[in-house]
Amino acid sequence: MRRVVALAVPALVVLAAEPLYVLVDTAVVGHLGRTQLAALAIGGSVMSLAVWLGTVLAYGTTGRAARRFGAGQRAAAVEEGVQATWLALAGGTTILLVLELIAGPLARALAGGAGAVADNAETWLRVAALGAPGLMLGTAGNGWMRGVQDTRRPLYFVLGANALSAVLCPILVYPAGLGLVGSAVANVTAQTLVGLLFVRALVTEKVPLAPRPAVIGRQLVLGRDLLLRGAAFQACFLSASAVAARFGEAALAAHQIAVQMFFFTALALDAVAIAAQSLVGAALGGERVAEAKHLARRISLAGLVSGIGFAVVVAAALLVVRPWFGADEEVYGQARLAWWFFVAMMPAAGVVFALDGVFLGAGDVRYLRNLTLISALGGFLPGIWLAYLLDFGLRGVWAALTLFIALRLAGLLFRLSGDAWAVAGADRG
Repeated sequence: MRRVVALAVPALVVLAAEPLYVLVDTAVVGHLGRTQLAALAIGGSVMSLAVWLGTVLAYGTTGRAARRFGAGQRAAAVEEGVQATWLALAGGTTILLVLELIAGPLARALAGGAGAVADNAETWLRVAALGAPGLMLGTAGNGWMRGVQDTRRPLYFVLGANALSAVLCPILVYPAGLGLVGSAVANVTAQTLVGLLFVRALVTEKVPLAPRPAVIGRQLVLGRDLLLRGAAFQACFLSASAVAARFGEAALAAHQIAVQMFFFTALALDAVAIAAQSLVGAALGGERVAEAKHLARRISLAGLVSGIGFAVVVAAALLVVRPWFGADEEVYGQARLAWWFFVAMMPAAGVVFALDGVFLGAGDVRYLRNLTLISALGGFLPGIWLAYLLDFGLRGVWAALTLFIALRLAGLLFRLSGDAWAVAGADRG
């Protein structure tokens, strides 16, 4: 358990830094008014696609690097990071170009039509898209460093950049007079700085930096399953924002507050998953199957304890929604509808995120893909659109999210009870 804690605590700080900054961003923008906050909800949902792609890349890189590190092949583990960085640069540039082309139509579609919310969301998106290359480079760097069990340098990189951005955000929004655009500029500053720091760290490793198509090809094959899994998550959260928008500005603004709190707790709980990826991957890469199974059980327990702790924190956080986020009475009333579903899902979510890390480290990505697709297509998406058709409001949106977590928990526990996931060797994944 000491090894889990040693890896999880620095990873927790890194993971919490970005969503904590987003919470600060949400609080700053919330005082501009409900239109700007609703626009940030739309723009933030779209940019979460870039975060998702970066997370896919990081998770795939961590698993492959960890197995090689566990087999005593550190240089090969770092070279996985080199190839992931080339993929990150290509992917980030593509995201930037696509968002600049479709920002307007996409914002109007998610906002339910033209208007002030859509116009503000489009403007925010066009600026925020400039940070996509840096965001992708940063997640690739995090991926290979976690694989070689180096969580200290990412801690310094991410904390420094996000602290700078947290200071810039209120200055740019208010005294500088940029309003909502100031929040996007602060985002871009942090993401670009982080990306450059991780590239510099890779260069200092003195490994070959040329692209290797064969390795990139294997990473893309692994990424295919992770992308499909991630697509299911994005369909869920984009649908949640779209349905919330159709219940009115107050519901969408309340959903933005609740969902950013969810992302904050989810990524914080993911610190246990990152430790699981690194340790389980290294154990299986070193042919230590019994150790990997023992780690999986201990990590599941750590996830449960963490989830219970966050449930208590989330319940208490309802008291600060109005003063922190500038929520008016109607927005606060809508937030309360979602909040208790949010609290109830936390213990289960803690176990789910921990086991995600176990199976990602084991390279059992196909099972994770299938389980997520079944839970999304068979549970969440029917539930959320039923909530829309029956006019259940924000309560229905969050009931569907809770069902999604419950279905995934059942499938992961079933998988853990067998042996199919624990395959030894440095090459799986």
